[in-house]
Amino acid sequence: MKKFINQPERFIDEMLEGLYAAHPSYYTCVNEDAHCLITKHKVAGKVGIATGGGSGHLPLFLGYVGKGMLDGCSVGDVFQSPSSEQMLDVTKAIDSGAGVLYIFGNYNGDIFNFQMAAEMAEMEEDIEVRLSIAGEDVASGPRAKEQEKNIRRGVAGIFFVYKCAGAAAAEMLPLDEVYRIAEKTKLLVATMGVALSPCTVPRIGHPSFTIADDEMEIGMGIHGEAGLRRGKICSADDIIKEIVPPVMQDLQLRHDDEVCVLINGLGATPLEEQYLITGLVHRLLKDARIRVHRTYVGEYATSLEMTGLSISLLKVDEELKRLMDAAADTPMFKQFGESK
Repeated sequence: MKKFINQPERFIDEMLEGLYAAHPSYYTCVNEDAHCLITKHKVAGKVGIATGGGSGHLPLFLGYVGKGMLDGCSVGDVFQSPSSEQMLDVTKAIDSGAGVLYIFGNYNGDIFNFQMAAEMAEMEEDIEVRLSIAGEDVASGPRAKEQEKNIRRGVAGIFFVYKCAGAAAAEMLPLDEVYRIAEKTKLLVATMGVALSPCTVPRIGHPSFTIADDEMEIGMGIHGEAGLRRGKICSADDIIKEIVPPVMQDLQLRHDDEVCVLINGLGATPLEEQYLITGLVHRLLKDARIRVHRTYVGEYATSLEMTGLSISLLKVDEELKRLMDAAADTPMFKQFGESK
């Protein structure tokens, strides 16, 4: 295992120490617990938005705490959920009287702990809480029908939910409206990824899976969950032709529909390759007469040092375009208004 670490069990604590040192104007913590991270710019009367989850995915989750996005984040160890008590502490700290919305990925530990935190917040603190659970990984299961449980994993597409809900909260919309927008957005996002190499969790000390140098896995999850198929690496053109059409079909895209595009590196994929993929995705969408409203390229939800990428599409209407165009300022994501 080659990593810049000291003791594996101190990896996240020391990472958080560096994070607070680097961004003192953005972040503070609750009750001296570095795992309970909140914004320094609390706005009276605004709906608070909290997220949380296991570490190892920066800038997800805590990197999106800031103006126009999120207000707080509870931070777990690598690939491990934070506790319900930490979630509750964040909730109390970010509540400014308008209620709190939880946005988090569709993983059992997070669901259990966020639900418990919401119950405690409402029963013990009289804080109104809504929960929006994001899960948009096309490779992990079929789209849930109405009244069905969603079994899809939450991956990089949660960025779009953060962005739209955060912009709605910044407009001082009430909790029910911010929740409606989060729920609307999560249903209009779809993602699929491809991995070329594994990652190593420091406490474990060896790769999470093995894959040959000349192989790829289509549809792998951000924790190394099994994908749809493993095979020999093929050209970038062929990869795009395999993973983008299922995303388009899942969203039922038609001629003249409009989308936002997210090309997300999983941790060790060069930006040059990400931009190469971006051009191919744009070409494919253009051929299908799908219009692109905004494009985001870079690392938005990683898996430590995994080599690979994911492609997310958000189908937008005028409301979502307005929210996607809004300004945001966090340590790891900045957008300056409407220019595209």
